Amino acid sequence: MKLLASAIIFLTAFSALTGCVTHTTGETEVGVRTVKFALFGKKGVEDKIYPPGSTFFFFPFVNDWHTFDTRLQYFEMTSEKTRGGTPIGGGRPRDDLLFKTIDGNDIRLDIIIAYRIDPQKAPYILQYVAKDDERLKEKIGRTIGRSKPRDIFGELKTEEFYVVERREQKAEEVREAIQKIVGHMGIIVEKVLTKDYMFKPEYQKAIEDKKIADQLVEKHKSSQRAAKEEYEKKLQDVQGEVNKMIANVDGEYRKAKIKADAYYEQQKSIAKAIRAEGIAEAKGIQEMNKALAGEGGEAIVKLRIAEALQDKKILLLPVSEGGMNLKTTDVNKLIEIMGIKALSSGEKDKKAEAAPKEE
Repeated sequence: MKLLASAIIFLTAFSALTGCVTHTTGETEVGVRTVKFALFGKKGVEDKIYPPGSTFFFFPFVNDWHTFDTRLQYFEMTSEKTRGGTPIGGGRPRDDLLFKTIDGNDIRLDIIIAYRIDPQKAPYILQYVAKDDERLKEKIGRTIGRSKPRDIFGELKTEEFYVVERREQKAEEVREAIQKIVGHMGIIVEKVLTKDYMFKPEYQKAIEDKKIADQLVEKHKSSQRAAKEEYEKKLQDVQGEVNKMIANVDGEYRKAKIKADAYYEQQKSIAKAIRAEGIAEAKGIQEMNKALAGEGGEAIVKLRIAEALQDKKILLLPVSEGGMNLKTTDVNKLIEIMGIKALSSGEKDKKAEAAPKEE
């Protein structure tokens, strides 16, 4: 600290003795020196920047000193009297942009241009663009910042100014157009913002009336959409009930089909069994026929007839002319005789049952 204090005192004394002048830069400023007279070196704007927050000593009269702020700067063009860019030498009552939309309506628009300088380009800015920040702001805002926005925003229709996205799109186009112009100067345009806009009172009222009418239309559209959504909901509910009924009917149909298929398979199996049984029986009859057609067949037939007649009652009827002759047979007499025999047979059976059994 003692050494630093001593150095400051020495420099101050040296400056007083030799006529040197101190120059400083703020925390966000860069300095540019201009050599007005040089015995050995090059005169003019020095191609060198002096960093922020520093102090420098130069001889007076033969050197000149300028500083530029590297912070983000704003240039406003607005209808407010107390805001906006103020040109050198006086103010203006209003500074907003006045132009026509592409469909021919007059409009006023407030915009803000946000920019900063490239510190390395400060010597170029001093030599070719502006001597200080205020003149730089005036050239960017007044000369360039008013012509390009008029051209680009003038491409919008009147109704499009109510659409935020369209205004932002055109603001970005304005930024790009200005950047192309001032980019080589060491100026970086960060953003172009739109604020208020207004039309002529008559047209403004017509627009407001139209907006009110549009709001009513939207309200009716919303009511229509709500009614439609309610109808669709009811339709969905009914469709759900119908689908439920269809599902129930389909379920019943599938159950009936499964039951019918099972019954069909059952009857099919029974039919197969009957067919197999019939085939077996037919084969047995076929084998029987073969057996009857061979030797001993007649004996087998007689045996079967005897088995069939066993324990059977046989009645002899008069036969003539190769068969029973009903013409010569007294049927009444025959019935009477058969009835008497039946009665007598029944009495004998009763007596036999009534007789005591021998032990």
